Amino acid sequence: MMRSRFATIVLAASAAAVVPPARACDVCAVYTATELRERRTGFRLGVAEQITSFTTLQRDGEEVDNTAGERLLSSITQVIAGYGITPRLGVQLNLPLISRTFRRVENGRLASGDETGVGDLSLVGQALAYSSVSETSVFRFSLLGGIKFPTGDASRLAEELPEVRASLGATVTHRAVRPRHASPVPVDEPHGDPPLESGIHGHDLALGSGSYDGIVGGQLFWSWKRLFATVGGQYTIRTEGSFDYQFANDLTWLAGPGAFVLLEHNYSLGVQGVFSGETKGNDEQLDVKFDDTAITALYAGPAFLFTWGTALDAEVAADLPVVQHNTGLQIVPDFRVRAAMAWRF
Repeated sequence: MMRSRFATIVLAASAAAVVPPARACDVCAVYTATELRERRTGFRLGVAEQITSFTTLQRDGEEVDNTAGERLLSSITQVIAGYGITPRLGVQLNLPLISRTFRRVENGRLASGDETGVGDLSLVGQALAYSSVSETSVFRFSLLGGIKFPTGDASRLAEELPEVRASLGATVTHRAVRPRHASPVPVDEPHGDPPLESGIHGHDLALGSGSYDGIVGGQLFWSWKRLFATVGGQYTIRTEGSFDYQFANDLTWLAGPGAFVLLEHNYSLGVQGVFSGETKGNDEQLDVKFDDTAITALYAGPAFLFTWGTALDAEVAADLPVVQHNTGLQIVPDFRVRAAMAWRF
């Protein structure tokens, strides 16, 4: 299920202002790689990228034949600007730049198209709630909260209006007029009749929601010598947006163990096994709930984390679906690749 917001906001927090020095070299280096870089006040700039490929159709959690060869490729580039007000408190702006190319069934025929533009801007505050360092371990717990603004183009949500669907016939659900950037003729149409119903809907292609939404979340980091574990989560509270459409509230999370394979005071390299997921209910429009927008998904894959001093940190990760249970007919991810880099001044 495609989410226009990023499928992920960067979870970060400030660290403790005063922490007693640790005698163990490994713990001191872990502290440098995790906390000291966070406690720096001043500006932070970064960029994050997520690429997701969708070619699998599922109906009520079961894979069905993708006879028409429907596909969706999504790229979300987040430009990040943050400022550390104090060692424990900071703010961050996330501006997504979204590009999606697709091929789907429309009015019983195949058409290709694309959507590119700015997504919904988010303003997030970050606060360190607790931090502790001993001779063998580092522990910190941070919280975040913010708001998402309706800066992205939500015009695709017009495809979900009842009169648009009704005008195309009762058996064709979630269909729409030909998209603004679609090819004028069908492309690569397979032998036989393509399916009347598509797994790529207007809400999958919309760049924004047209709504002001709340964001709350948190992150936990714990290490013991060179081993570490992270847990993070974010809950988005949705309100009604453009065309009376309201996305369902959704929860995204990630967690996993890891180890520092390289650990020096000037740099570090960590390898982590990451489990991530999301769960959301059915969206609604004009007080009527849809039956093909809910999903609960679990992903697993490796992640590599690199830091250089207290200024630069970077991450690369890959996610493969383990569980994807959806309602109705939806196109679901085959894989996604994530990368991020931030520089603190």
